[in-house]
Amino acid sequence: MKLPDSNAPFAPDQTAPAEQPDFVVVDVETACARVSSICQIGIVGFRAGQEVFAYETLIDPQDEFSPFNIGIHGISPDHVAGKPAFGAIHGIIAEHLTGRVTVAHSGFDKGALSAACRIGGLPFIETTWLDSVRVAKRAWPQLPNHRLNTLSSHLKIRHRHHDALSDARAAGMVILRAIEDTGIDLQGWLAKPAKPGKAPRAAETGPLKGQRIAILGERRDEALAQFLAAHGARVVSSVGTTTTMLVISTHQTFGRWAAAHAEHHKAEKLRDSGAAMEIVTEVELRARLLGNLSA
Repeated sequence: MKLPDSNAPFAPDQTAPAEQPDFVVVDVETACARVSSICQIGIVGFRAGQEVFAYETLIDPQDEFSPFNIGIHGISPDHVAGKPAFGAIHGIIAEHLTGRVTVAHSGFDKGALSAACRIGGLPFIETTWLDSVRVAKRAWPQLPNHRLNTLSSHLKIRHRHHDALSDARAAGMVILRAIEDTGIDLQGWLAKPAKPGKAPRAAETGPLKGQRIAILGERRDEALAQFLAAHGARVVSSVGTTTTMLVISTHQTFGRWAAAHAEHHKAEKLRDSGAAMEIVTEVELRARLLGNLSA
């Protein structure tokens, strides 16, 4: 999948796209501590891995501006003088979001839109929300945090932090990169994650259908477990006589090596005794499933 160039200029489009996007991304900036005080909004649509539209506007929040918030995003009362109030663009926002998958980096933007609708006596926007922070935590659990600036640095996405349109575009790139790096598609990310300690449900079909796979690595490596389940595998908690594959996670740590060594030894014994057991690294298996290696 070819990813869009995050540095290429893109003229904001004030109208809905001709083609329905696979998902849209929204980001807002606020004037003060009240989440309803939206002073800027950015919305970006993506289809087939490409940006298909962008919308951005400053908004008169009809509220005070705090020095703290101005220091974060640089938007002051002078910038929003003469700009539309939230109620005037509610219909445009609803047109872009209603009935679609809407990505936001954390629940802040969802809460801000809901608060602005409530205070303005406007209809709430019905959309399917996807938190890109949750996606990033599962896709790249090794990072120290999953703030947008940290992710942008890790993924080499250049953007202006706390600019609504730029942040929305960067969060969209996070979703595209997570899909590319994990092999989990958009519907897979929308699926309700398994509870801690509970394996994800195996897909009805897939190249790993019938496989019972144990993971050698961090128990919290949910992204790998989800990836395996999305390809039809049943993920099991440990190596047993019915296990058919042991996958060595790239997130295996030396701190868990004693337990890991025991699991690896059990898998080797089963394989050497003639059982249908395969030991493979996560990198090798992902490459195989993505068609880069022959099975």
